[in-house]
Amino acid sequence: MSTVSFFTPVQEQVKLVEDRMRAQADKTHPDLRAALEHLLSAGGKRIRPTLGLLVGNMLGAPLEKLITLGASVELLHTATLVHDDLIDGALLRRGMPTLNARWSPPATVLTGDFLFARAAKLAAEADHLPLMNLFAETLATIVNGELTQMFSSRGLISRENYYERIYAKTASLFEMTAHASAMISPADKSMAENMRDFGYQIGMAFQIVDDILDFTGEQITVGKPLGSDLLNGLATLPAIYYAEANPNDSDVLTLPTGGWTNAENMARLVENIRNSDASEKSMQEAQKHIDRALQILSQVNACPERESLENLANFIVDRKI
Repeated sequence: MSTVSFFTPVQEQVKLVEDRMRAQADKTHPDLRAALEHLLSAGGKRIRPTLGLLVGNMLGAPLEKLITLGASVELLHTATLVHDDLIDGALLRRGMPTLNARWSPPATVLTGDFLFARAAKLAAEADHLPLMNLFAETLATIVNGELTQMFSSRGLISRENYYERIYAKTASLFEMTAHASAMISPADKSMAENMRDFGYQIGMAFQIVDDILDFTGEQITVGKPLGSDLLNGLATLPAIYYAEANPNDSDVLTLPTGGWTNAENMARLVENIRNSDASEKSMQEAQKHIDRALQILSQVNACPERESLENLANFIVDRKI
């Protein structure tokens, strides 16, 4: 499945989103403008604003508001990445140096704060109070998820904890994007709720596939050690499936007591997970989310945007690193 098949219909609109994002650094400190340009030049598929544009166009939302919303969502996403990279000590993202690889921690934190502020300002420009409430709740969900991961998730083999983490980390923003785009359209509340659910389903699938690729990708293209989450004490879905099938595995048994700090044991566990059917089972779970998303879309009248959203949903489980 090619990215082009869902991206092309809104390609020019996505450029307008990026222009709106760049404009947020006008009349600011030159280094801040340079930082934003660096972050934007790092690329990314702009899947979240593309999702919002496709949903909004399908439902007849005003284009200007969709551009503003798309810029808000992508700035929020970018701000979370800036802070995540600093917290994780990551020096590369998408093959390019992260902001904290070039700047001091205080400057990196302040840049992330600026992006959060501008994202909120753009959300407010939609002039729709329920959308502002949704924006604030989503940001709180993301931050709470990061704190939960930091303090309560290390070494924990728990489906409930995993699903909560990936909702907070990824699916909540997909959910907000689709929901907000419907909220600023003439669509009724029932359709807006359907789009919220659609965003949730593809967001959950998106993170599950990311977690699969953490085990099945090639390290040189993934850009980080295979099984990197597990090496940091975080059990993602493939690790959970493996642990459920092999409860007496000695390396699995050490996880709750800090076993992830033993590089030799974890390297063996990562390899065992790679050689098991855990990734296949995880992909089947991701596909169930996509099937539910496609079922939701089937209730919408056929149109080019619906077809593009179907292609976007299928791309999520078809993508390879």
